[in-house]
Amino acid sequence: MARIVLKNITKNFGGVSAVDDISLETAQNEFLTLLGPSGCGKSTTLNIIAGLESTSSGRVWFDEDDVTELPPERRDVAMVFQTYALYPHMRVRENIAFGLRMRKTPPHEVERRVRNAAKKMLIGPLLDRKPRELSGGERQRVALARAIVRNPRLFLLDEPLSNLDAKLRDSMRTELKRLHGELKKTFIYVTHDQAESLVMSDRIAVLNGGKIQQLGTPDEIYNQPANAFVAGFVGAPPMNLFDGTLRNSGEGRWEMIGNGFVCELGTQTSGRLRADTPAEIQLGIRPEDIEVGMDGAPTASPTGLVREPMGSDLFLTLELNGSTFKARTSPTDRFVPGDRIPVQFRPDKLHLFERTTGRSLMDSPKI
Repeated sequence: MARIVLKNITKNFGGVSAVDDISLETAQNEFLTLLGPSGCGKSTTLNIIAGLESTSSGRVWFDEDDVTELPPERRDVAMVFQTYALYPHMRVRENIAFGLRMRKTPPHEVERRVRNAAKKMLIGPLLDRKPRELSGGERQRVALARAIVRNPRLFLLDEPLSNLDAKLRDSMRTELKRLHGELKKTFIYVTHDQAESLVMSDRIAVLNGGKIQQLGTPDEIYNQPANAFVAGFVGAPPMNLFDGTLRNSGEGRWEMIGNGFVCELGTQTSGRLRADTPAEIQLGIRPEDIEVGMDGAPTASPTGLVREPMGSDLFLTLELNGSTFKARTSPTDRFVPGDRIPVQFRPDKLHLFERTTGRSLMDSPKI
């Protein structure tokens, strides 16, 4: 069990800051995901925790121990990589046991731990095979078993599922979540896949440009994005964003005037407006919060461009005065490209952001 604390971590490569003054703290046994696009600093942060990269400034703590200067082999962490990093000439049994044998663990203890780890990862029948005889998913299970067998204080996982096909990724997400609950250890997981982060994590740290944009639970990240970057990065499809002007329409009611639409804010949305809300803003709304082809007065009537059937859902790409956005609706809707499609933005599902900085202009909802 380990509680990881990063204090003002900065890492410079030449004149570029890969990690810029990051501070965060995990809970005991937490599954924390570092999420962000390529080049955002998430893998560099993970390597700093592992001791594979030094810091330019800042400190790293494991529980009460300052490990900033400790080499990787003294930090008692296990890493799982995207590339599996298995020894091709060794059988599965030997790959899993390698780290234990390097530490002079007694042979009978090595065998017991190998069998236990193989059982946890459901690869017992594969122990006498070589990596070339395994599928991608089986190789990843071997890599995880090699990490488990050491019983480390901390697991660090750097995009371990990105080489797998979509169906196998789904099953491995379930396995990792099960494994985390069974081992009761701290996991720090790096990914660019926001769906993985939402499914697996206790909390998510969204990174961009070497900085943490938001740290919160999956529900907080999805439903209360701290800025327009988080809103636009998390979600499939991501949140739609529109430039516009906020106007007080009287009696405590507010509306957003955009390019080709006027949208009234619901009472919950209006009640969360900050006192310093400017007039020029960005409005955000998720595709599932746009009602399509409903009765009553529409927010707008854009033109349908593309239909994307997804089995249980239908995603429509719509165009309004030169801007495109997406809406999610029922697969039974028969709209075709070229139709004028009435839509309504749900008034209490709106998000407002400052147009220049992208920061959220809404207080956290009252509970």
